[in-house]
Amino acid sequence: MQQLRDYQEDIISRVRNAYKHGYKSPCIVLPCGGGKSVITAEIAKQTTYKGNNVLFLIHRRELRDQIIRTFSRWGVDMSLCEVMMVQTAARRADRLRPPALVITDENHHCLAASYKTIYEEFPKARFLGVTATPVRLNGDGLGDVNDILIEGVSAKWLIENRYLAPYDYYAPSVSDLTGIKITHGEYAAGDIEKLLAKNTVFGDVIGYYKKLAQGKQVICYCASIRHSEEMAAAFRKAGIEAAHIDGSTPPAEREAIIEKFRRGAIDILCNVDLISEGFDVPDCECAILLRPTKSLTLFIQQSMRCMRYKPGKRAVIIDHVGNYARFGMPDDDRKWTLDKKDRTGHKKNETEAPVNAKMCPRCFAVFPPADKCPRCGFVFPKQDRQLETAQAELQKIEGFKLDFSTPDECKDYSELLAYAKKKNYKPGWAYYQARNRGFI
Repeated sequence: MQQLRDYQEDIISRVRNAYKHGYKSPCIVLPCGGGKSVITAEIAKQTTYKGNNVLFLIHRRELRDQIIRTFSRWGVDMSLCEVMMVQTAARRADRLRPPALVITDENHHCLAASYKTIYEEFPKARFLGVTATPVRLNGDGLGDVNDILIEGVSAKWLIENRYLAPYDYYAPSVSDLTGIKITHGEYAAGDIEKLLAKNTVFGDVIGYYKKLAQGKQVICYCASIRHSEEMAAAFRKAGIEAAHIDGSTPPAEREAIIEKFRRGAIDILCNVDLISEGFDVPDCECAILLRPTKSLTLFIQQSMRCMRYKPGKRAVIIDHVGNYARFGMPDDDRKWTLDKKDRTGHKKNETEAPVNAKMCPRCFAVFPPADKCPRCGFVFPKQDRQLETAQAELQKIEGFKLDFSTPDECKDYSELLAYAKKKNYKPGWAYYQARNRGFI
């Protein structure tokens, strides 16, 4: 049977210690690929060995069978452990066996009313959450539910110690997201679908796949089901084996497609958000991001999907929608807190990127700030203080822009700055226009 890693055993010890010191609802924070499922399996096993009931909450039905398989292999007494959709558990809360421990998978969802219904039904239980990103979409922490964060090792540490694969990150341009509607804090799917469902966009995506990841197996994240289906069709038309799956795909058909992907008979697996939170798919080497998001959680889960460790493997992430400019790199160190926003609206948690990502205008590689591109050797021109400030502000703008084909009347950087001021754009817009047009 698989053995726990040292850092996983340390997390379990710290959770146990938190309970001993009076905490009732700790939240484990560990990057994608750190092994949260085996940590919760071990904690559930220890709980059921004592004859106590466990309730494990999931938010997607597709996860249930794989959680049960993992727990069963780990030795959890499944007669004492129920794995349930949160909506089902909330409806049946008054009829469930009182659990000694309630574990919440993907704990960043825990503030939803359905979860709180369950927590309030079992006041004598202990609670445990697990997530890579303990933060809501609006930047609030989870302090209304959790009382302590148990933070594990960082993503950088996991890469350095060969538990995650190193990666190359590229951000070639495809679309201008300026003006896209925001609905409930997220980009409007319909608007994104219209923007991305174009033959020219499909051609660019396929072209950059051939240039940057030819022959690698890919998970491709799309803006909508129709966009995903059309993207898969475009890959097939280009002679690349591709398939689409979504939540409504019949289980037998979905399993057959995933098995073909596992065998290498399918190169590209297109979806929207299905292959994100905890969904078990075979190893892949590349993630293509065609789904712009304002959710740090979604960005990290989708971009890091290709980073499962394998000797000699180097993952490739191709970000066509500028997600990195909102959040930084997938393995950036981030500071977490249980707090909500302060009175000024400042986000306590780092859901938006510090100035820690730079894109090469020649090869589209993205990397921590440097004077020279580590991929192709492009040397960045020296920037004065004003330009450095513009670059820093780019990380904060909404409607990230990578494809600068207009306005054609601007002939230099100063004209772009004037145009940006007239349109109420942030200075970073003009800087990236100028850099990509060769003005600086």
